[in-house]
Amino acid sequence: MSPDQASAWRLDGRRAVITGGSSGIGLSLAHELAGLGADLVLVARDPERLEQARLSVSGQFPERQIDVRPADLARAEDRERLAEAIDGPVHVLVNNAGINIRKPVSELSLEEYERVQAVNLTACFDLCRRLLPRLRESAPACVVNNASVAGLTHLRTGAPYGVSKAGLIQLTRNLAVEWAADDIRVNAVAPWYIATPLANQVLSDPAYRESVLARTPMKRVGRVEECARAMAFLCLPAASYITGHCLSVDGGFSVYGF
Repeated sequence: MSPDQASAWRLDGRRAVITGGSSGIGLSLAHELAGLGADLVLVARDPERLEQARLSVSGQFPERQIDVRPADLARAEDRERLAEAIDGPVHVLVNNAGINIRKPVSELSLEEYERVQAVNLTACFDLCRRLLPRLRESAPACVVNNASVAGLTHLRTGAPYGVSKAGLIQLTRNLAVEWAADDIRVNAVAPWYIATPLANQVLSDPAYRESVLARTPMKRVGRVEECARAMAFLCLPAASYITGHCLSVDGGFSVYGF
């Protein structure tokens, strides 16, 4: 492998900000990107879990700089404070944090709807906007948004979640076009069920889990590292001509017809 080929698959000297970085896909991605050479800024609400995540990653990759920034991304003031606290370069921004409130529309309050939008969509828009100067200064740079197949088709996860993820996919497309001239790529992944703490809440129901597997050609739930590695690929120089794309990580769910 030539030096150019090798560097295409590395992130040495680069710095990545990962929201929702204390557990699940975000923590798995932190390990992936650190293994590829990146320094990290991990963002999540719970300071104790963030510190545990930092110790987990730095214990495996002691040569990496791992910073943590507690923030509730539903709060505009927290997002402003976070953006101001992130000094230095930002080569990669991963908008991974997400929540859901599983109720029919008839039982949802407006406040619940707005909370889902605030975390899943508004926070992504706002962080992209606030960190754009850092991304420009660090170019070539990239953004990876963790969307969902719920943004592509109806799921039982509910309307607010689907709306937020569909919006995130369209935001990805718009920013990819707007920011291409700045040498900033913007892509998304759209996972189906991945074995995260959030998903495991519903997958613990045997009947529900069986219905999920029946609609999945690969007949299993995805692993967190499988989604994290797809996201990591989109962060690499090897993906330098990919922008505005939404990559389904779903075991074939989104293309499964009859």
